[in-house]
Amino acid sequence: MKKRAIGLAIAALIGGYALVRQLPQAAEANPVPAPGIEIPRETGAAKAENGRTRPKETVPEAEPAVPEETTPTIEIAEDQVYRGSLILVDQDHPVRPEAVVTDVVKLYGNKELVRGYGLLDGSIRLSRSIAEKFLAMTAAAKRDGVSHFLISSGYRTEDEQEELFREMGADSAMPAGHSEHNLGLSLDIGSTESEMSRAPEGKWLSDNAWKYGFILRYPKDKTEITGIKFEPWHFRYVGLPHSAIMKKRNLALEEYLEFLKEKKVFSAKVNGVQYRISYYPVEGKTTVPVPESGEYEISGDNIGGAIVTAVVE
Repeated sequence: MKKRAIGLAIAALIGGYALVRQLPQAAEANPVPAPGIEIPRETGAAKAENGRTRPKETVPEAEPAVPEETTPTIEIAEDQVYRGSLILVDQDHPVRPEAVVTDVVKLYGNKELVRGYGLLDGSIRLSRSIAEKFLAMTAAAKRDGVSHFLISSGYRTEDEQEELFREMGADSAMPAGHSEHNLGLSLDIGSTESEMSRAPEGKWLSDNAWKYGFILRYPKDKTEITGIKFEPWHFRYVGLPHSAIMKKRNLALEEYLEFLKEKKVFSAKVNGVQYRISYYPVEGKTTVPVPESGEYEISGDNIGGAIVTAVVE
């Protein structure tokens, strides 16, 4: 008796790896009878016990299989690991050239970006998009009666960072290529009233910066993790929902990236918006799933992974 096997292979690309599942074999169409049991073979009208005939039973036709929905994917190159708003920059993880934002502008020459706060000097540069977010943040602070903000430093080239490192030494500055100021996503914020650890501006930012995507990068209680002494003036843009999660869970960037790597997938609701955050290891060209519709962003971590942040509709 011949057997007929039905196999189904379903392949889905998840995080760059193909997963295949094989269904178990279907049961035989004509089972082999056990010893001593006869299975009558009837043709046409089957005979009933009383001699009458009963209609031949018919097997309903199987409905056509409905094709499964496929998840859209995107191929990301290995250099994506070194780009994005979540990359870690420290003594062990330098800034790659592709990590530097491309919209760096001199603030003094763009008056629309400098309203309601001061500049330490006319040479300060910053990412235009980050400057716009900082402008919105200081406007909110002003509505709360806090308005004496000052930007003392923004983007620095590696040459400028190297010069600063030579002048200030390793206790007060990072070597060229190892400072967040080489990214264009960080800025030093001061107050014209007093030192930031005591100023109303420092207190307001500590409580509210997360709402605008900024984090206090080197908190007092995280020096052993960051390796940097407390800097109440140094703020870094990471974006929502990440700043909100880090604030709520009291995580430094180092801890947050490790948290995402461990969780793989994490969901959070911020300001009424549902987010899904997924971590994927990246080796060479890697294919990762992305939402079919809705907004999403991809950022590397500068360590070996990529993070997809999607708005769930």
